[in-house]
Amino acid sequence: MTAVTHDNAAHRFITQTDGHHAYVEYAMGDGRIVITHTIVPSEIGGRGIAAALVKAALEYARDHGLQVEPQCSYADVWMRRHPEFDGLRV
Repeated sequence: MTAVTHDNAAHRFITQTDGHHAYVEYAMGDGRIVITHTIVPSEIGGRGIAAALVKAALEYARDHGLQVEPQCSYADVWMRRHPEFDGLRV
């Protein structure tokens, strides 16, 4: 299981694995969270880290009554594959 932390000041959900940092970056806007980037270094790719980061961002949005605008292509595809989060999409 990937431990994800929320850095509210930096607008990122972050994890560290094998000395590498991965994150989802977002912006806030009128009742929504706009996911702009999902960054996972290739050294730690293929382990489900991006999925864990996006899921953490979506759960945060749901818990705080926010809608989600997935500008990041990975986040957009992940949301399409997980219909339980459809109600969050802007």
